[in-house]
Amino acid sequence: MSHSNFEAVPLKNLDEWEDDLLRRYPDPAEIATAKATGEYRNYEEPARDTVKEFYRLNHTYQTYAFVKEKQQNFLKFDKKEMTVWDAFDFLNQLVDDSDPDTDLDQLQHLLQTSEAIRKDGHPDWMVLTGLMHDMGKVLCLFGEPQWAVVGDTFPVGCAYSDKIVYPEFFQNNPDYTNPQYNTQLGVYKQNCGLRSVDMSWGHDEYVYQMMKDHLPEPGLYMLRYHSFYAWHREGQYDYLMDDHDREMLKWVKLFNPYDLYSKSPEPPDWKKLRPYYEELVAKYLPSTLKF
Repeated sequence: MSHSNFEAVPLKNLDEWEDDLLRRYPDPAEIATAKATGEYRNYEEPARDTVKEFYRLNHTYQTYAFVKEKQQNFLKFDKKEMTVWDAFDFLNQLVDDSDPDTDLDQLQHLLQTSEAIRKDGHPDWMVLTGLMHDMGKVLCLFGEPQWAVVGDTFPVGCAYSDKIVYPEFFQNNPDYTNPQYNTQLGVYKQNCGLRSVDMSWGHDEYVYQMMKDHLPEPGLYMLRYHSFYAWHREGQYDYLMDDHDREMLKWVKLFNPYDLYSKSPEPPDWKKLRPYYEELVAKYLPSTLKF
C-alpha cells in the first residue's frame, strides 16, 4: 500500500497527537510543574485539523490485514542493532523545531517521564519503563507513516468502540463492513484476554515486543497499552478482558499521568543523571537492542 507524503506525515510533529490527548484528558496532576495542565498546547483550529486528518488516515488504513503485515515485517527485529544509548541518539533524529511546548530532544522527554516516576518512589523497573516507553517511535525512522506509529490504539478484528476518538472515520475502513470483523467479538472469543487480541499497529506493540523478556509484567502492560485510551480511560472492551487484564489495569492507569503530564521546558541534567541510568539499563537490558 503506497501513500502520498501528506498521508504519511499529516502531523507537523508526533507531539501533536500527545497534545491532543491533553485536551481530551485534562488532569490536575501535580506532575505538570511547568504550567497548568490546561495550558499545554492550546491549538488554534488549523492544528486541530491536522490531528483530525491524522485520525482519518489512522482509522481508514489500520485494518486487521495491515496489522498482521506490520507484525510480520517489524517483529523480526532485523532492521538494526544498537546499544541503548546509540538507540536514543537514533531516536533524537525525530526532533522537530515546530513544537512550541519544548525544545527538548526525545531522550530529554523520556528522562522527564522517568524522573517523575523516580521522584515519586516507584520501583526502578517502572523508572526504566518510563525511559523506554516511546522508543518504538523509531518506526518513523524506518519509513513508517505517522498514523502507523502514534495515535490511540484499539483492537482490530472486531467492532470499533464509539469511545475511540473520531469513531466516524472507521466507516472508511474496509473492516467496518466485513462481517468477519464487524461484530462485537469479531475473530475473538468472549473474555479471551488482551494477549490474544491484535491491537492497531504502532510504537506500543513494537516496544513491548522489544522489551518483553526484560521487564516485569506490570511494566510490559504499561508499554503495550499506554495508548489504549478506550480501555484505560473510557472503560471499553471489557468483553475481551480476562481477570489478568483487569488486575494489570491499575498499573496502566498508574503510568498514564506520568506519560501525559511530565513534559516541562526545564531540561534534565543528563550529566548528573547519567551514572544512575547507565546502571539501571545495565541491570535490566542486554548490551545491544535489536530493532
